[in-house]
Amino acid sequence: MPRFAANLSMMYTEHDFLDRFAAAAADGFQAVEYLFPYAYDATELRRRLDDHGLKQVLFNAPPGDWESAERGIAALPGREAEFRSGIDRALEYATALGCPRVHVMAGLVQPDAKPAEPAEHRDTYLANLARAAEQAAAAGVDILVEPINGRDMPGYFLNRQADAHAVVQDVGASNLKVQLDLYHCQIVEGDLTATLRRDLPTGRVGHLQIASVPDRHEPDRGELDVSHLFGVVDELGYDGWMGCEYRPRAGTSEGLGWLNDYQGENA
Repeated sequence: MPRFAANLSMMYTEHDFLDRFAAAAADGFQAVEYLFPYAYDATELRRRLDDHGLKQVLFNAPPGDWESAERGIAALPGREAEFRSGIDRALEYATALGCPRVHVMAGLVQPDAKPAEPAEHRDTYLANLARAAEQAAAAGVDILVEPINGRDMPGYFLNRQADAHAVVQDVGASNLKVQLDLYHCQIVEGDLTATLRRDLPTGRVGHLQIASVPDRHEPDRGELDVSHLFGVVDELGYDGWMGCEYRPRAGTSEGLGWLNDYQGENA
């Protein structure tokens, strides 16, 4: 049965961030993920994890200027020194928190980019990921890349699963993997059952995420038959985590019926 991690950036927002750890544990979660840890001291975050018996399974590397709408810098030429510094910082937090995965965001590519620029962006991306994976390997950490749909994030460099897997293969680092978000994948290309059956057995998928389509709420309505998809994931022997990266319709705890029902059926 898939193991589920609460995404504390989207869930439990009725609580202050540091109080979300306790709320997630009270609802039975054993692991958490979130966007960024950097606004908090790593010692305080570690204490929250330990106090509530939680594992930290994922967070993002510094994404550039998030408040100014930057969404990563890994594929942006000229930002290499900033990227390396960000990876250093991410790995410091990953070590302190015992977190085995760091997602690296590629960045936005302007729609008026010159014809030659896509290759330059990809070359920058590959070189940065190779360096990051080498650094992370020494810390026992996986680096993840995630295709993100262009409706939610117009201009994002990486959109499709095949492109993400090609990047991983071209870099050739065993600790560089794909973060497969079924929400993004359904919006961009669909065919989720075939995608899972094609990609999970490769060993290149390091993390899964789930939300309903099209509204990104609890995965109990809309286009996805999550019970079927969870069954496929189980059938394929995936033993990683599935992040609940969704915005609850109302209170977070009140919206966990889908999870309680699924776990009850598979107890």
